[in-house]
Amino acid sequence: MADVLLAVGTRKGLFVGRRRDGAWEFDGPHFNAEAVYSIGIDRRRSTPRLLAGGTNSHWGPSVFHSDDLGKTWLEPQQPAIKFPQDTGASLERVWQLHPAGPAAPGVVYAGTEPGALFRSEDDGETFELVRALWEHPTRKDWMPGGGGEAVHTVITDPRDADAVTVAVSAAGVYRSQDGGASWAPSNSGVQAVFLPNRYPDFGQCVHKIAQDAGDPDRLYLQNHWGVYRSDDSGATWTSIGEGLPSDFGFPVAAHPHRPDVAYVFPLNADEDRVPAGRRCRVYRTEDAGASWQELHAGLPEGPHYGTVLRDALCVDDADPAGVYFGNRNGELFASADDGDSWQLIASHLPDVLCVRTAVIA
Repeated sequence: MADVLLAVGTRKGLFVGRRRDGAWEFDGPHFNAEAVYSIGIDRRRSTPRLLAGGTNSHWGPSVFHSDDLGKTWLEPQQPAIKFPQDTGASLERVWQLHPAGPAAPGVVYAGTEPGALFRSEDDGETFELVRALWEHPTRKDWMPGGGGEAVHTVITDPRDADAVTVAVSAAGVYRSQDGGASWAPSNSGVQAVFLPNRYPDFGQCVHKIAQDAGDPDRLYLQNHWGVYRSDDSGATWTSIGEGLPSDFGFPVAAHPHRPDVAYVFPLNADEDRVPAGRRCRVYRTEDAGASWQELHAGLPEGPHYGTVLRDALCVDDADPAGVYFGNRNGELFASADDGDSWQLIASHLPDVLCVRTAVIA
């Protein structure tokens, strides 16, 4: 069984777990009493760099990094992410830290609240605002989602460093084909059930996007009502929610090396944000959304109320893959067999906001 690192961001600090010889050990909290909304694991170096976006109630948000798998952490002397003075904006939190692929060494993207994208070329130590998205002509009509106005998802194409896709709450999907110099909304087929026009060019409340392992043009999208798939890099979307107990939820994650395999965690409804049917269940598709399988072996059988947030479900790249999720009950579940069976590996944690994992050689 592979050695695995699991970083868990919570409302009150970061916990770092290691699985060695099948047994889990956790330490923390790092950044005690800080809310950690984002974690990035940069595997483009011999020892992965961990990035964490923490928010201190007194000092505000910051980006930290660790080059020894979480034993020690560094914070830049100057703020890593800061809005230019002419924007009139100030950073509220860092929602996403995304190391770009091997084709873009040193590049890390950060998605923030207020809704903006920042780009680093020095492994996440300093960032610059991506002006073209911040100044997009549709921005004046963006509306904040329930959690605020945020760029919360960043996807880069492994074949083309200039192809970047982001999801904005609640403005929808935006794509750039020129490294961020220009952006276009890309929401064809995705509903905005709360608007008079249900299929606008933008304004959808997209909750999360994941990229397929076999085809980078294939994307999976969990919406505020609706689960979708795109086979053309997000240009158009098709509903794949049939067969789920509910198509409302927050996370979606793709298997790291099995094409057409993805995972979601359905919730009852936007006005009842608990597991669908009050049952703690992950759903997996193995045919790109044509059908869904309920995964429950080892998960709680009784009524359950642990909501899983958009970044609180992830998959490692072991074979078979490990699948992990944390919930707002402070429970952390893990599967070492593609989701076929589960175990509780931590409990009584603070509110789990995000989880990220990597196999450690």
